Amino acid sequence: MAKSKEDRKKDSEVAAKQAKGKKGKDAKDTNFKEEKVPVRLLEFYRTKIVPELIKKHGYKNVMQAPKLTKIVLNSGVGQAVVDPKLIDATVKDFEAITGQKPTVVKAKKSVSNFKLREGMNIGVRVTLRNDRMYEFLDRFINVSIPRVRDFRGLPDKSFDGRGNYSMGVKEQIIFPEINVDGITRITGMDITFVTTAKTDEEAYDLLKGFGIPFTK
Repeated sequence: MAKSKEDRKKDSEVAAKQAKGKKGKDAKDTNFKEEKVPVRLLEFYRTKIVPELIKKHGYKNVMQAPKLTKIVLNSGVGQAVVDPKLIDATVKDFEAITGQKPTVVKAKKSVSNFKLREGMNIGVRVTLRNDRMYEFLDRFINVSIPRVRDFRGLPDKSFDGRGNYSMGVKEQIIFPEINVDGITRITGMDITFVTTAKTDEEAYDLLKGFGIPFTK
């Protein structure tokens, strides 16, 4: 049945109202702004650590104070030569721990004694910077380190002479993000804290200011 002129007019008005309502909804969505939560350790570094470093070492400028530039997590998976699935498990663990997709490291040359061929996946590495770096450091100091068995402090002799500090973790289960029931094997990792400090003493004071528990 053909619609009358009045019916067609009503339909056009209803369609116009629906389009206007949809447009208003879209405009409301575009005005939404995500609130960024400040990183706790970054604020602590700027307000507490920097003034203490300036006072102790006599820096003339705030920019001279050493800062943390990146944290590198690295794990070698030698057994992946026999069982390649171990690489996938390690990648998932690193993703859960850091919240960032890691890089798979490949062998640079073949070693017949180890049944290793060039290009095989033998490790996992991830580099953290900026907010993710400080968030990981916060969780690592306040949550993960207290879960280490028989912990008596981190050694203060592991600096490389250029302001960088490296340490080893024997078990990945110290991180609360890892589900113990879902892991296939216990793996360790190396963690390197890269700073702009020129001496080991400055790097030590910087990391200690963040709360890293060194042995006394």
